[in-house]
Amino acid sequence: MKVSDKHLTHKFFEMLNHRDTKEMEDLVGPDTEFYFPKTQPLIGKKRIMKFLNILFRQYPELTFKIQRVIQQDNRVAVHWTNQGMNRRKEPYQNEGVTILEIQDDKISFISDFFKDTEII
Repeated sequence: MKVSDKHLTHKFFEMLNHRDTKEMEDLVGPDTEFYFPKTQPLIGKKRIMKFLNILFRQYPELTFKIQRVIQQDNRVAVHWTNQGMNRRKEPYQNEGVTILEIQDDKISFISDFFKDTEII
């Protein structure tokens, strides 16, 4: 894995954990595609950031921990676990994989797959 791809992948999850959509905007391209279970595809940086802000309100406490990273060319698969609390203060945890594609040092594609799809 290129150092920049590895750094970008870890930075993306660090920004998720800090809920820092301002800095996260710098990591994704203007036409990035985001596929999240039970939603329509989100195309474009602004729509993705809006969605993440909504998700952060639903889960005010949610921390991701990277378990494994597998890379092939410009594609990265990140196996993660997470845990936290939803807005009703109920405990939440999940496990999944996020696929990222990187082009020109920006994330151009994101697709999430996770075990519990009853979160939204």
